[in-house]
Amino acid sequence: MKYKRILLKLSGEALMGEKKYGIDSNRLEQYAQEIKKIKDLGVEIAIVIGGGNIFRGVQAERTGIDRVQGDYMGMLATLINAMALQSSLEQNGMYTRLMSGIKVESVCEPFIRRRAIRHLEKGRIVIFGAGIGNPYFTTDSTAALRAIEIEADVVLKGTRVDGVYTADPEKDKSATKYGTLSFQEAYEKNLNIMDMTAFTLCQENNLPIIVFDMNVPGNLENLVKGEEIGTLISSN
Repeated sequence: MKYKRILLKLSGEALMGEKKYGIDSNRLEQYAQEIKKIKDLGVEIAIVIGGGNIFRGVQAERTGIDRVQGDYMGMLATLINAMALQSSLEQNGMYTRLMSGIKVESVCEPFIRRRAIRHLEKGRIVIFGAGIGNPYFTTDSTAALRAIEIEADVVLKGTRVDGVYTADPEKDKSATKYGTLSFQEAYEKNLNIMDMTAFTLCQENNLPIIVFDMNVPGNLENLVKGEEIGTLISSN
């Protein structure tokens, strides 16, 4: 395998599948099957999942909810998604551990770096829920930070598009896809890959990011085997 330890970043919206909100059980099962393929290859897997299918902290201000309170609500939304994904993975025969940035002892462990690494070494899939436990930080930032802490080889950002484009391909049919980008190029072109905090963390720690379409069967497996899929953003 090209990558021994990965951090897989999934969006909460992706779990909606064909629904307008909530969790689509078919999409959840699809993701579990894709993750199982690379688990069976011996890849060590950590996962961060968003909560946009349930609640986003940035929505809070529009509804009159304090931003900090809204961000904590968003963290709890990510925890719900993480629990759903954990259940699906375990039903498919995988061992998992759910670690949270905020204390919810009844359903998950608190995040402890050394313990998370030990879980990975023992072959368990580690899911990081509730962000980093602080408001004003996105799940992109969580993914970047946790990937650095567990010494992951790469951040794989699973989206519904097959890479990074010059413009939004769903709105601009003339948009063209980038095969590779340097962090500097992505910054200069103002490409919306991750929020700036997450992006800077990856750049400063020389942690590559691959943006790819998670909904295409086999993409995740082919990526960890070294095939050129999606868009690679790196220091080179």
